[in-house]
Amino acid sequence: MNKYIILPTYNEAENLEKIIKAIFDQNIADLNIIVVDDNSPDKTGHIADALSSDYPISVIHRKEKLGLGTAYIEGFSEAIKKGAEIVFEMDSDFSHDPADLPRLVKEIEKGFDFAIGSRRVPGGNVRGWDFRRNLQSKLAMAFARFALGLKTKDITAGFRCIRASILEEINFKTIKSNGYAFQEELIYRVEKAGYKISEVPVTFVDRKFGKSKLGVGDIVEFFITVLKLRFSR
Repeated sequence: MNKYIILPTYNEAENLEKIIKAIFDQNIADLNIIVVDDNSPDKTGHIADALSSDYPISVIHRKEKLGLGTAYIEGFSEAIKKGAEIVFEMDSDFSHDPADLPRLVKEIEKGFDFAIGSRRVPGGNVRGWDFRRNLQSKLAMAFARFALGLKTKDITAGFRCIRASILEEINFKTIKSNGYAFQEELIYRVEKAGYKISEVPVTFVDRKFGKSKLGVGDIVEFFITVLKLRFSR
């Protein structure tokens, strides 16, 4: 099966070559990467271009910082155009361990439509967050799951493996949420459409290099998206 990892990047020059090497070290068959770069000032996009001569990588260069959700929509669209059967969401900063990629693929091979590298199931864990941040995350997700009637426990996880065919069936291009709320809305659509979801326990490690891109605007959008989805049902 043709597989495409979508890597949205903004100022990931310290991480990109390392993460790409670590990904391909997993020896996953038919694997490609699409880097979606938001005109990183640190020239991440140029590094991706250079790496494309050594690895099966294509690069989408965007003119400005347009956000996580639109990066995934553009990446998914390009992957589907190239014949992807499986697509992945993954961060570039080693928050997600490339060694867990084969475990996510196995869930799709078992018959699941959507596999999540989950921090919130038994065996899942978070390293590098203090008690307050971890609690805030848990409370926000508990609120969203209750309001939207979701069974998935880690609804904002950014480490995902998805059967490409279901993306078109849920009309992913019409998702309006952009920041981390995109993850929430995507899982909402997938779950409500009745697709089979698996949560695989992983350890999320707070980024080693660079700065976190989670801002106040992302948090506000998360809660606004919950309310919009709740009252549009």
